[in-house]
Amino acid sequence: MFEPDVRGLTGKVITRYSPEYEASRQEWNRAIQRFPLVIVYCSEVLDVRNAVRWAVKNQVEIRIRSGGHHYEGYSVGNGVIVIDLSGLNFITSSRSAGTITIGGGVKNEQLYEYAGAKGFPFAGGTCPTVGVSGYVLGGGWGYSSRLFGLGCDSLLELELVDAEGKVLKANHKQNSDLFWACRGAGGGNFGIVVSMTFRLPPKTANVTLVQLFLPEASAENMIEFLAIWQKWLPALDRRMTLSTSLYDSAAEGMAIYGRGFFYGSEDEAKRLLLPFSIIPGMQITAETKPFLQAVNEVEETYPPSEKFKSTGRFVYKTYSAGELTDIAALIQNKPPGSVFAALTVYALGGKVSDVRPDATAFFYRDARYILGIQSVWEEDRYASVNKSWVVERFRYLETITAGSFVNFPISELRNYEEAYFGGNVKRLREVNDTYDPGRVFQFPQAIR
Repeated sequence: MFEPDVRGLTGKVITRYSPEYEASRQEWNRAIQRFPLVIVYCSEVLDVRNAVRWAVKNQVEIRIRSGGHHYEGYSVGNGVIVIDLSGLNFITSSRSAGTITIGGGVKNEQLYEYAGAKGFPFAGGTCPTVGVSGYVLGGGWGYSSRLFGLGCDSLLELELVDAEGKVLKANHKQNSDLFWACRGAGGGNFGIVVSMTFRLPPKTANVTLVQLFLPEASAENMIEFLAIWQKWLPALDRRMTLSTSLYDSAAEGMAIYGRGFFYGSEDEAKRLLLPFSIIPGMQITAETKPFLQAVNEVEETYPPSEKFKSTGRFVYKTYSAGELTDIAALIQNKPPGSVFAALTVYALGGKVSDVRPDATAFFYRDARYILGIQSVWEEDRYASVNKSWVVERFRYLETITAGSFVNFPISELRNYEEAYFGGNVKRLREVNDTYDPGRVFQFPQAIR
């Protein structure tokens, strides 16, 4: 392979001949193995601008990487330039304005540490090393979403490097169509976000970490859980947001585990979760603690990397007993080599659904919850069978759900624009025509 002419690039430049190349090309999902031509670690906005101009001049496809957590690895690629934003990790805040501004490479854990130290929660994600910008661009679900909204709902302004290498500012008044699109269209479109400014939520000293756990769960237990869940969730106090996995792991076998945050007392939390106590053996705990401590306890459960296939769909309906049986059956036979296979529900509603589906690019505002499916493996020889297992189950879920979550993407999705963006597709294409008419920012599931 030829050595690319990297003149014009600034920042830390990595090529295939650099000793750091192998480590630098890796994504969080180690099942993704791709070989970029160049990786540029940007430490200032000028580095991003120069990288875009270099890519256009040399006709090299661009991939944008903040945290490197894209499920299908679209923040890297073969023969591309990866513009890595991890060095844009500044955080500032204004007490008088009640805002916080971050660089495009800031991770969840960095933002939580900064905001938490000042007494503020934040509607961020659950995984510590996910990039906040990618999380927010896709909407952004986390354990505070039902109270504070999606991650994108507190976004006030962003700065973006466009296809010409220019810096644009977008907010409710300036480039408002771009601002609309960047709240739900997912990362990789329109340009490269180099900063975001958010409205801070009210100061909150403590949060109650809630957990559900049922070891040695039977199929009947899982069906019962899903039946309770779908009846219980629509009327749930918006101060509580949680997710729950029905899973089969190599270490534990079949089990049910849920957790989330409640912005209220332990006693209130336990009362809200009482309907699940009728499942024999279900353990329910609620413990009030400082927000940052609760976040850290959640973050500690994530490994530094995994090999996995995972995706998620939106649920609007109430399922029949037969459908619940079929859904629970999806997880009863994990594939060979899988160390963890799960069906997971993520609560929506509350403030998420206070926003109209066309008010931001995140269309599925009125969905009740997200229904996800995943498998994790360790040995490469099991990759194919695990991926097929997820895709087969996803095909069934497509028939009983109403759309796909762009932050839980899957490469096998047919008509991906309609699936991710629903009724907002036409407007998103128009925004793309305005800001990236030459389609400089492209990847396998980009807005066309």
